[in-house]
Amino acid sequence: MMNKGQQNTSESAAAAKLSGNWELNYITGVRIAFNGLYPETKPSININAAANELNGNTSCNGFGAKLDVKGSAFKVDLSASPMTMKHCEGEGEMRFLEMLKKVDAYTVEGNTLTLMMGDVPAMKFTKK
Repeated sequence: MMNKGQQNTSESAAAAKLSGNWELNYITGVRIAFNGLYPETKPSININAAANELNGNTSCNGFGAKLDVKGSAFKVDLSASPMTMKHCEGEGEMRFLEMLKKVDAYTVEGNTLTLMMGDVPAMKFTKK
């Protein structure tokens, strides 16, 4: 059984590994090729796990969100999220935000962040 100090240390290490700038390189469930969805700019997120914050760019608009991370659980709350309102061509932004709302877990291996939906990899990001 871990004592409180060890638990805080492992949570801090996990937060440090998760925090930073990440660029999307894979999204599941889309019939359009990834580069067709995001021809100019790929979506990116910036995670501050210690502050429970996530912000980023959908490839078109900037946004902010609350983040709840406990162990490997990962939940994004976009309900009160401020977002710029630029018109976006195609369905890339909509797909990105839809998927971000559905993810419920994460793994970080090396420079790859994988957001999961159950046990299915839903989105993959590379550390920038």
